[in-house]
Amino acid sequence: MSMKDTIISLAEKYNNPLYFQTDPIIFPKHFFELYKNGKSNIQDVEISGIIAAHLAWGRREMIVRDCKRALDEMNWKPYEYIKKGNYKCESCSLHRTVKWSEFAIICNNLRSFYDSHESIEELEPDVIRTKIFNQNSDKKAANKKIHMLRRWMVRNDGIVDLGIWNKTSPADLIIPLDVHVHRVAMEMKITSRKSSDLLTALEITQYLKDVFPEDPCKGDFALFGYGIDNKK
Repeated sequence: MSMKDTIISLAEKYNNPLYFQTDPIIFPKHFFELYKNGKSNIQDVEISGIIAAHLAWGRREMIVRDCKRALDEMNWKPYEYIKKGNYKCESCSLHRTVKWSEFAIICNNLRSFYDSHESIEELEPDVIRTKIFNQNSDKKAANKKIHMLRRWMVRNDGIVDLGIWNKTSPADLIIPLDVHVHRVAMEMKITSRKSSDLLTALEITQYLKDVFPEDPCKGDFALFGYGIDNKK
């Protein structure tokens, strides 16, 4: 089997909710299901996605536990919590090195944004980095958490991802590059670059675009699956 065929096969197998029941995507997906039934709004989906993506590093069970802690603080009404402006701002940890005070800054940034805008979709990745996550601009950064958020919100096959942002094409997404994805991509000979930066993310994305021209981030499921299958 060629590598292209392997990627297609793995993507079809692992683009499946079964493998994402304990993934941070479950939180924006929860609000997305409410949104589809008229019981939530797009801001709830986006805010829960922002928080889940920001905490998405480390062991899955820890990520899920701490996303729940954040949403419990919000009384599972993210947009209402943001609008009130009374945020938990403490120096103790919310998740690993992420403190509640950092959570409060993100909430305040979201409040400022939503005062005059409806959706995060209009923001470029580096603007999300600076204006929402309060980090310094870095045009070379892979911005894994931001591109993961964009994958969740844009991909619209109705399987794992939400497809709630319809002004952005899945063809324009960039692979969410973290240490695991980078390692797997090197094992699969997709890239030989050793830096986990934007250039590496773009190189992997271009390779996957040759396989899935209209939806390169479908290949993210293949990289995820390759890592699972080769642990067995």
